[in-house]
Amino acid sequence: MSIVLEVAPEYGLLDQSAVLLSERSLHDFLSAAKTEYAAITADEPRPCFAVLIGRSSGSSYVVEEIAFGRNARCTTPAATEEFSAAIVPRFGSAYENPVRAWWLDPADLLRISRQADEMDAEILGSIHLHPDWHRLGPESERCRPLSEHPTPMDEYVFGNSGWPVNVVCYLERRHGAFYYTLAAWSAACEPIPLRVSAPIPEPR
Repeated sequence: MSIVLEVAPEYGLLDQSAVLLSERSLHDFLSAAKTEYAAITADEPRPCFAVLIGRSSGSSYVVEEIAFGRNARCTTPAATEEFSAAIVPRFGSAYENPVRAWWLDPADLLRISRQADEMDAEILGSIHLHPDWHRLGPESERCRPLSEHPTPMDEYVFGNSGWPVNVVCYLERRHGAFYYTLAAWSAACEPIPLRVSAPIPEPR
């Protein structure tokens, strides 16, 4: 059993737009993100990206599943061209690194779209990892801390994809444990309230 808490009507926010993320979907993403995080080196940021599948319900987006795909950043001609012609000139030479950013394989996007159709659902957007690259990366990156907020590159991607929901998961390791924060953003990079379903323990 799970519950999602909403603001009481007297505050006038009951119909506020929100992203409602299933605990299982978050668990699946965090498991993959921790695997990628463990492989990060000063030369490889190791991205982690997944597609959000669910339904629009009133003013809210209910995320029921996530689906992973391959990174076609270096194998899809359209990706190679866009990075060379638009992204690197605009956002800097760091994006020449083939593991610096994500381009979802078109075949996987088609597969995920069909999966959503079979569920009578839709693709709502994406979720991706921001590690504490300002600690793990090279010295030149130490002055630009990441967080759950979009980077300028994220803003570019969100706007071009047009998906209504874009979740950023910031993950860091401190004192031997992992900690994370989440935030959801619209295609225009406006914040959207995010709620994660929580299990309710059975009475003792």
